[in-house]
Amino acid sequence: HGPAEGSLEEPLTALAELQRQGLVRHIGLSNVTPTQVADGRRICPIECVQNMYNLAHRDDDALIADLARHGTAYVPFFPLGGFTPLQSTALTAVSSALGATPMQVALAWLLQRSPNILLIPGTSSIGHLREDLAAVDLALPPDAVATLDAIGTAAA
Repeated sequence: HGPAEGSLEEPLTALAELQRQGLVRHIGLSNVTPTQVADGRRICPIECVQNMYNLAHRDDDALIADLARHGTAYVPFFPLGGFTPLQSTALTAVSSALGATPMQVALAWLLQRSPNILLIPGTSSIGHLREDLAAVDLALPPDAVATLDAIGTAAA
């Protein structure tokens, strides 16, 4: 599901007070709009934002850039979900050309997208964990990045 419009003033004010008391160290937001992030910054420091973002769902492109300018981390959830068959075909083609899995390519694209992106991929086995970790070393050549970027453009 996506962000719900509305004010976060009341809960953030309460969290800011708990932070002032030393009971909360850092404050993060999840499923929020850029407006909610901007409003939240006026109440307390926002350390991290977690929203749905992946190759196919790119609504947060501008938000990620804004957060990077402010030194705020961004944690994308659902890194390999919601692809149409055509988008999946493009991802599979890039993956095959690079000798990697679609998940590795999707994770590598996210890691190379912006330095403020932090990944917390789910894993069900040691093998899956190793596969995810290999994405860190996967270099995406410019033609692969262009193909992957077009997946998000096609989704828009």
